[in-house]
Amino acid sequence: MSNTTAKNDGVNRAKLYQLALFPLNNGATNVYFVLILNFVAQFGSNILQLGLYASVMVTVMRVFDAITDPIIGAMMDKTSTRFGKFRPFMVLGSAIMAVSILALYCLTPLIPETTMWLRYVAFTLIYAVWVIGYTFQTSVTRAGQTVLTNDPNQRPLFTIFNTIGSMLGMGVMQFLIPIVKGMYDVKVDGKIVTDGFAVPEMWAVIAPIGIVLSVLLTILAIFGIAAKDRPEYYGIGGGTQKKVKISEYISIIKANKPMQRLMVAGAGCKLALAIATNATVLTVLYGVMMGDYSGLYLPFMVLGYVFAVPFFILSVRTSQKFGQKASLERYVRVALISYVGVLVLLILCGGPTALWARLVNPVSSTGINVGNILYSLAFVIFFGVGYGAYYATADMPIPMVADCSDYETYRSGKYIPGIMGTLFSLVDKLVSSLAPTLVALIFWMALGTQELPNTTTTYSTGIKVAIIIMFCVIPMLAWAATLWAMKGYSLTGAKMKEIQAVNRARKAAVNDGMTLEQAMDTIKNVRRTSTHEKLFPLVRGQRPGDAGHDSPDSRYALHRLRRL
Repeated sequence: MSNTTAKNDGVNRAKLYQLALFPLNNGATNVYFVLILNFVAQFGSNILQLGLYASVMVTVMRVFDAITDPIIGAMMDKTSTRFGKFRPFMVLGSAIMAVSILALYCLTPLIPETTMWLRYVAFTLIYAVWVIGYTFQTSVTRAGQTVLTNDPNQRPLFTIFNTIGSMLGMGVMQFLIPIVKGMYDVKVDGKIVTDGFAVPEMWAVIAPIGIVLSVLLTILAIFGIAAKDRPEYYGIGGGTQKKVKISEYISIIKANKPMQRLMVAGAGCKLALAIATNATVLTVLYGVMMGDYSGLYLPFMVLGYVFAVPFFILSVRTSQKFGQKASLERYVRVALISYVGVLVLLILCGGPTALWARLVNPVSSTGINVGNILYSLAFVIFFGVGYGAYYATADMPIPMVADCSDYETYRSGKYIPGIMGTLFSLVDKLVSSLAPTLVALIFWMALGTQELPNTTTTYSTGIKVAIIIMFCVIPMLAWAATLWAMKGYSLTGAKMKEIQAVNRARKAAVNDGMTLEQAMDTIKNVRRTSTHEKLFPLVRGQRPGDAGHDSPDSRYALHRLRRL
């Protein structure tokens, strides 16, 4: 197909800068993912002295999310302002989260210990407000893809740009927080006696840094979607489409089987990522088991990112050639197999001294220890490949939400990206928030204390078992759930091309005066001719020459499709 034809075939394509900038919205929210979901338990336990309550509240608060998410999704579907459908939610969400973060990390420590009940109340209320802002902004990342592009070759690119955006948000914060923490560590004879996480001033420094970074990323994301956040890109009927009643959502969800499968798959990917990258888990892994958090955390994080790069590229190519389902399945399997190796190596390791020697000091005073060198190399390879694969696949379900939304438009004619985005966002956040609670409960059972361990915690067998379960076993079970869910996922690459072609044909008919109901009833399928790759509709599954094929609606639709 020539470039000219490609540009005039009715496909909604994004410019490169739009594909690159809009996913930064996910980076903006991932800043707060690190600040809240990764560290709020540490803050609540060490600063506010709330104990296990802080970790449990991260999960309990998602009951509130279960109410707000569908409401916000419905609001988004019904919204159409001169500033667009999605941008108002991005601005409002960013503002709410910024104010909440400042209040939580800078103001709540000022509440005196004599009024602990007020700390509990303030922590809960501020966190509830933050949840609303987070939902506003995260939902847009999923829903906004439907207007950005529907090109099957472009949509997989969203994954790689989304990952880059995540790195800019999550990665920068993961890089800065240990550095800022180290500035507030209190050491005696080179040993940490007061962890920086237990110093209120540390949080008062890192919170404004996170806010500034998130706001900048949000502004860039708004610029990326601005030209596409217009009625002509809202489904088949554009801005004239009838609003969907809230009562209709349940039946829609029940009928959209691919979305149900994707929610399970996305939950598995997110749980694996949330547990294996949990701040407390990594603190104990590198600081207690390996003996040097400051020396190992950043190198291994960089190692994972380096290994992730080729998987980003491979996953996009696989998605473009075979569809996003095939790509997700392939690289989740790679992560699962690699972490079997990590599991075995962690089981075989000894205490922190032995593990340190194996990993970073394979050369002993008596000479080169070949066994330690091989152990080190094996750990680096298995960890690097596994981390790279699961990091590349963690965000892959996000552009697949747009596929499920397009499928719903194909199935029912309804354009409801908001509810689709919030449904997936709900599962995403439920799983993400489950991680801190699981971490706290597992450490509680292993150590017998409600206080989360840190770099000053003494190594024990309980610590080793807890880390193996959280760093390896739970992610592996989560990936297995993802593979099971994807087995019944019907939106293959070929199926999505068919869906997009039908949707374009129906939209062309609506733009020329046909009602949405008529277009849905008339244009049931499409086929491609052998010449010029033009699309022709098949009315109610009929072929040219069948009885009824020459009906007025059929002739009209054929005329329109020949012009595409």
